[in-house]
Amino acid sequence: MWTQGYVTEIDYTHGYYRELSPGLLRFTCLVRGLSLPDHKDMKYLELGFGQGLSLNIHAAACPGEYWGTDFNPTQVANARELLDGSGACAHLFDHSFAELAARTDLPQFDVIALHGIWSWVSPENQQVIVDIVRRHLAVGGLLYLSYNTLPGWASAMPFRHLMQLHADLAGADAQGLIGKIDAALEFSRQVADSGALFFRANPGVSERMKKVAEQNRHYLAHEYFNADWQPMYFSEVATRLEEAKLTYATTAHLLDHIDSINLTGEVARQLNDISHAVLRETVRDYHVNQQFRRDIFTRGQRWLTTSEQMSRLREVRVVLLVDVADVPFTVKGTLGEAQLQEPIYRPILEWLAIHGPSSLAQLETGLEGTANLAALIQATLILMGNGHVGLAQEDTVIERARPTCDRLNQTLCERARYSADVAYLASPVTGGGIALSRFGQLFLLARRQGLYTPEQLAGFVWSILSGQNQRIVKDGKPIESPQDNLAELLTQAREFQDKRYGLLRTLGIAP
Repeated sequence: MWTQGYVTEIDYTHGYYRELSPGLLRFTCLVRGLSLPDHKDMKYLELGFGQGLSLNIHAAACPGEYWGTDFNPTQVANARELLDGSGACAHLFDHSFAELAARTDLPQFDVIALHGIWSWVSPENQQVIVDIVRRHLAVGGLLYLSYNTLPGWASAMPFRHLMQLHADLAGADAQGLIGKIDAALEFSRQVADSGALFFRANPGVSERMKKVAEQNRHYLAHEYFNADWQPMYFSEVATRLEEAKLTYATTAHLLDHIDSINLTGEVARQLNDISHAVLRETVRDYHVNQQFRRDIFTRGQRWLTTSEQMSRLREVRVVLLVDVADVPFTVKGTLGEAQLQEPIYRPILEWLAIHGPSSLAQLETGLEGTANLAALIQATLILMGNGHVGLAQEDTVIERARPTCDRLNQTLCERARYSADVAYLASPVTGGGIALSRFGQLFLLARRQGLYTPEQLAGFVWSILSGQNQRIVKDGKPIESPQDNLAELLTQAREFQDKRYGLLRTLGIAP
């Protein structure tokens, strides 16, 4: 079958994954000290793009020529509809990886990216991926690859096997896949509650089971119930990619760059004493019990001198993504929650709130005596990792991206009339996606139609909800009366006006 054992009867979620952003990938390499070619005409390929939201946002917001494939035609149809809305430059196909590899018109790509694909396809398809990368990743280009990894998944693999086995052998086709998932979860709970020694010996698995039971069933179908599912050690993945002349560069997960919140001093010293990157990363995975890696590999590596690196980092621009009052000044790492030094972090946030997108050089000068460049770099990584700050593109790039972002966002906001599936819009300022709920998108739609007061915004949204016999769900329960629904919408509209709208204007999303 064309599905090759992959779940297709349930749509994948409409998620946005910032690690796929070209700007973020380049930034994390710069933090590591790598020099990447500066391609004005970047060519980008995403393999297995799902619903295509990330690819469409990046094609609209970040200059380049985008290519992508996903073998599910329903998902490709969705992605093409978004592309038609934005008018961005992208080539989208419903090819399998083998069919894509057989094309004779593929260019050399500066970026090839896969998010959540590698662990869920067969070894044969993994080899095709490696072959595509070997033949079509340009020298100096980078590969982004995320995957389930060991040892973090080791204890939970038997739980996944039990669920999959029940769905295959005891699940009834009449239940549908969601029914099979619910039955498999209940069966696994019964096995655990009956005193099975495996679950008693691995109490963390029972906790995982409880969290899994609370998750979106569409997500669970693709995460746990595909025919192919195999976590791999980092060393195994690195060995496979050596065939394509790739070398590990760094992680795209921003908080992983901060040793102090993830590793004890003793562990950090131990890792620094390991010269071989593959061994060092593998040992690190044991220390943090890594379950999911977000890796960047490059074809050919040129390292910057410290002076070059610092000079380029000073040119990096950042922008505020949230209201300063909502920043908790804490960060969570493997070692737990750590307090941020508010005398350093608050001035950075307040500067950005006043001045808008700013380079690290501007922050270094404007906040002289508050934080040196090293502290600014670490603060940027943490604030970006927490989602409070984002990268900002150059002004000329922002202006070129505005029309396509506006058209894509209009398409997404119109969809919000009927669905809450997509919770992101495209920012020409960051070159990526910005989280915004269905109601936030509808408030924007109302403003585009000349409605400005909170009362008008709330009334506009309620007219849409009531026309579809929908109610707001708060604290897990629907609000029944029209008056209470309107009151809740009014509260949200006021918060949107007070805290969100100004930021959305700064990010190039709101008019």
